[in-house]
Amino acid sequence: FEPQEITQLQLLVDKPQVTQIKNWLMTKPDQSAGFVLNESSLSYHTTRYDTHKTFFPELLSGLEAVHQIVSLEHLSRLGLRYLDAVLPEENVTVDQYLAPGLHGIPFNVVPRFSLVESVFETTTGPLLTKGTLVVRAFRTTGPLGYPHDLVPHGLVPMERFDIKRNVSHAVIDIDHFAEGQVPIDIKQLQAQLLSLHKGMKAAFEATFTPYAKAIWK
Repeated sequence: FEPQEITQLQLLVDKPQVTQIKNWLMTKPDQSAGFVLNESSLSYHTTRYDTHKTFFPELLSGLEAVHQIVSLEHLSRLGLRYLDAVLPEENVTVDQYLAPGLHGIPFNVVPRFSLVESVFETTTGPLLTKGTLVVRAFRTTGPLGYPHDLVPHGLVPMERFDIKRNVSHAVIDIDHFAEGQVPIDIKQLQAQLLSLHKGMKAAFEATFTPYAKAIWK
């Protein structure tokens, strides 16, 4: 358990205002996963993701624990966000792995980085029928890192992803969420998460070439 304060700048109509947001980090002893709790949200994050079959119960167990103590009236947003690192083998380029729409603008100079983002409206269920799916592909040559808004505070990366040297790579960032007031029904929430996950899996498979899929198989 560790308290954390984050400084946030709010751009108001009359003048900017600096506020403090307090988080409570509850992390496993091996620093592989944990919860981030604040006054308005609960997040579960991990650097040792295996499958959704183990991830969902761990996430929902934290939500259920909070609900037992404070009796939440409803949830207003439910979402999943996955990061996948694309690390080409020797003598293979990132472009050989990524679908053509993620290659960025072709330009005959040395690229520093590229970011391609697509946003989709999706159909989900059973509690919330409409969702938002965001797919980002970030490509660069440098150390492997995280998006600035998704740094896993208190966690350590898997050894094979702890890359400090400059390497050519891509990070696929898929965010799928649904918004609206829903009751705290754990079984229904698990079904909603599964629906979000299926949409993300389809988007993930659309980001890669047959060449990449053949290597992974």
